Formats: sequence, structure tokens, C-alpha cells
Amino acid sequence: MQFYSNYLKQLSDYIQSINHDDLNSATLLVENTKKNKGKVIVVGNGGSAAMASHVSVDFTKAAKTRSINFNEADLITCFANDYGYENWVVEALRAYADPEDLIILISSSGQSDNIVNAAKLTQSMGMKLITLSGFSESNPLRRLGDVNLWIDSENYNFIEMTHHIWLLAIVDHVISRQED
Repeated sequence: MQFYSNYLKQLSDYIQSINHDDLNSATLLVENTKKNKGKVIVVGNGGSAAMASHVSVDFTKAAKTRSINFNEADLITCFANDYGYENWVVEALRAYADPEDLIILISSSGQSDNIVNAAKLTQSMGMKLITLSGFSESNPLRRLGDVNLWIDSENYNFIEMTHHIWLLAIVDHVISRQED
């Protein structure tokens, strides 16, 4: 039983470690994107891709903010086959992103080539970018966003669950501000 107490305490500490100003800045980026008729594009790999799907649906349905993700196997394999796995997100953004869109890129390590390359493209296209990462404080993804949400951990489950909760907190904050 001690394992669960320690585990849940550690997870709670990670969740609480975020700078609330960063969460608020992310919320404002989402609201400005909606106001400017843009959409939120959420992308990740593996567990982060599943999170991207969940969060994208919540932005669209609950927060009434258009949102998409790139989790269709045919899209991923088509672009990965033609341009290389490290460039498939870049090519998906070229195909689907508009200048007024907000991009949210998730990489637990902050070193996934396909996500880092997409962040660099986002910058060059002048779009707003929120990054979520963990592991090294100096990971490449963390330096590229307008808002960079980082967790000081190297445990994938802690990183992914914390990212998920932070993103859902942003969704819920957007919803609460619509009700005011």
C-alpha cells in the first residue's frame, strides 16, 4: 500500500509543479486562436498521441474551439513513407495548418525528431506554439514554444499523466471563462 501512497503523492507534486502563469498564457493562446477563427492542432507520439486525441475532442466539443489531431494511421504512414518519419508532422502541418492556428506539440523527452522538426516549422510559419516535454531541462523542444510546459521527470507515465492533466486544466479554464 505504501507504493500507491508514494506514487500518488509524487504524481500530485508533479502536477502542482507548473507555473500557473504558464497555464494561463496557454489558455489565452487558445482563446485568441478561437477569436481569430483559427484551430488548435494537437500532436504527439504514442501515449502523447492518445492524449492529443482526447484533448482535441475536448477543445472542440466542450470548449467550443475547433481542434484537430493527426492520429489517422493512413495519414501518418503516407507522410512517413514519402518524407521520412522525422518529417511526417512537418508535412501534415504544411497540409492542414493555417497561419491563425495554434499548434500544441507533445514529446515526453522533448527530443522526438518529428515533433522538434514540427516546432521549427511552426516558428518559421509564424504560428503560435505550446510545447509539453519532460526529461532534460534543456531539451530541444522546450526552447521552441511561445509557452513551454515542462516537467522535471524522466518517468514516462508521470510525464504523460501530468501533461494530460495540465492540458485538460487549460480546456476547463477556457470553458469556465466562456461561462463568465
